[in-house]
Amino acid sequence: MNCLHYLPRSSTMPLQGFNSQQRKLCIAPVHVNMVGIMNSGDICQNVSVKAVSGSKASTETSGSNVKEEKEKSEVYSHNMTEAMGAVLTYRHELGMNYNFIRPDLIVGSCLQTPEDVDKLQEIGVKTIFCLQQDPDLEYFGVDIGAIRDYAKTCVDIQHLRAEIRDFDAFDLRIRLPAVVSKLYKAINRNGGVTYVHCTAGLGRAPATVMAYMYWVQGYKLKEAHDLLLSKRSCFPKLEAIKSATADILIGLRKKLVTLTWKEANCSTVEVSGLDIGWGQRMPLHFDEEQGLWILERELLEGRYEYKYVVDGEWLVNNNELVTSPNKDGHVNNYVQVHEKDEDFITASTRKRLTGDDPYLTRDERLKIRQFLETHPDDE
Repeated sequence: MNCLHYLPRSSTMPLQGFNSQQRKLCIAPVHVNMVGIMNSGDICQNVSVKAVSGSKASTETSGSNVKEEKEKSEVYSHNMTEAMGAVLTYRHELGMNYNFIRPDLIVGSCLQTPEDVDKLQEIGVKTIFCLQQDPDLEYFGVDIGAIRDYAKTCVDIQHLRAEIRDFDAFDLRIRLPAVVSKLYKAINRNGGVTYVHCTAGLGRAPATVMAYMYWVQGYKLKEAHDLLLSKRSCFPKLEAIKSATADILIGLRKKLVTLTWKEANCSTVEVSGLDIGWGQRMPLHFDEEQGLWILERELLEGRYEYKYVVDGEWLVNNNELVTSPNKDGHVNNYVQVHEKDEDFITASTRKRLTGDDPYLTRDERLKIRQFLETHPDDE
């Protein structure tokens, strides 16, 4: 049985359970309540929770601040639900939380204060690997500069950033090769335990760790997925990892895709998802001659889920492919983009890598490792 470790904030209690050296504290109170919209192929499991005593806030949190944090949490949760589709909860006010996936790999939520660096050092962490973008940090008031500056003063721990856009499976797919390359090099350089986090530790971070386990540590993707979900209730995007694997081994190719909406009696038709993420929308234009709303877009090979937004209402187009309902009853449209005249070997490899139970051959894993070792860093 796995344990979810919490390092909660407290306005009155000193640090408990850790024998760390005295250091300056700079704490930015933050919180999130998180839920997740669903990729039809992804399933999450519930896990037991065990609290671990933790950190101290530099200032007391007033009732008005708590109310403001909860309101932000509710907005974030709503956006998460719209974008991801699986019900997951993240309460930032309880402090940083994490799970050991393996003895050398931890997936967790974001650091909230410089003090959290001390906590991670106490459990053997040598690398803190942050996947958040600046807007994620700014929304909840996390002072990433203070955290990074403080980490630089600590002995034998490194803080790195490798940004991936939140709630965006396409950005995850495109960024994973470079991100895992940076992670791979950091682990080889620093050793010890590695702490990988996004905002809540439920999407980007578990997907990054799973890709690392699949590409580097010799796991089949299903084995890595099962192990991760047995340790932490989360929602990694399997399709993004599969597509990123094929991108490294086969390459990136685009194809023109046309989406249509057959209804003239509306004023606006937009689409969300595809390669822009669930937090953004693209307008369709109305073709009077055909009586159709039309969007033409070049997409890389792979599977994309999307939904139409018609006069502000989220709808599925029953004239296009529709996913099976997930456990919460959500359905999306989807399109599978592939090159029809692909040679047999390439097509067979792509089918295996993006199928229900993908695996890597020894030569493919060596090719990926060579890619990770030679890919240039962005920091």
